[in-house]
Amino acid sequence: MLAALALLYKLLPLYVTVGLGWLAGRYLEASGRHIAGIMMYIVTPSVVFAGVMRAPLSAEVIALPFLTFGVCSLLGWLHLLIARRWFPQSGANMIPLAVGTGNTGYFGIPVALLLFGEQGLSIYIVCMLGTTLFETSVGFYLAARGRFGIRDCLLKVARLLSLYAFFLAVLLNSSGLSIPEAFVPLFDNLRGAYSVFGMMIIGMSILSFQGLAGDLRFTGLALLGKFVSWPLMALALCWFDSHVTQLYGQDVYQAILLISITPIAANTVVIATLLDTHPRQVAGTALLSTLVALVYIPLMISWIFV
Repeated sequence: MLAALALLYKLLPLYVTVGLGWLAGRYLEASGRHIAGIMMYIVTPSVVFAGVMRAPLSAEVIALPFLTFGVCSLLGWLHLLIARRWFPQSGANMIPLAVGTGNTGYFGIPVALLLFGEQGLSIYIVCMLGTTLFETSVGFYLAARGRFGIRDCLLKVARLLSLYAFFLAVLLNSSGLSIPEAFVPLFDNLRGAYSVFGMMIIGMSILSFQGLAGDLRFTGLALLGKFVSWPLMALALCWFDSHVTQLYGQDVYQAILLISITPIAANTVVIATLLDTHPRQVAGTALLSTLVALVYIPLMISWIFV
């Protein structure tokens, strides 16, 4: 119990930052959209690059994004089959995105840094790229219901700067190169900005929560898949590797488990709006999952990691 309370105390600064984001949106009319653009195209690729440059690379580590991509795809497809039987006309094709991916960046990276330190954060970032790849390829393709083809999905992946940052860092790290000492403070500052502004964006998004809309079965299945199915799959995967294949260690298990308990990704709402596929329903569900996660994540972390 004391360990769990100590953990909650460590997470308290993140929740204060969420509150500051809410205040900024409420009283200063700050726009999360503008901050999100800076985060996506400048800060996130920088954090990914620095994280992979500091990671102890091996074939097993390089395979991690593809492992998490596979888990996201499997979970998304299985829940899509359920959704098509349960509510075929109520945004069933958005379920793979809602369940498979997660807010692994804005929510996950600050928590990973607090819990795991520099080394653990590097492994977490490598794993996280798999969810981003799923979101922009398979997840987008399933959500589009044939309105966008494979070419469109590949173009979305091609515009993913974090993917280029990942492969460049793998190439440089494998060649024995490291970040020049003069640039280390820059990347540290960008990582700090990611933690602060990422959590503030969450606070700003909570401000726009106006309740649930549409079919509540969608909300129920999305939350069940995100907060129950994903963690169970992660626990099973970690158990199988620790007892059978024995490829990875505790740092990888922690990273995958943290990814599994993050709330629904904000980009799910962006894609639903782009496709005009029940955007209000998806937005309400995503924001509700964020509110749930503020309580759910500390409880799960205290149970799994303490």
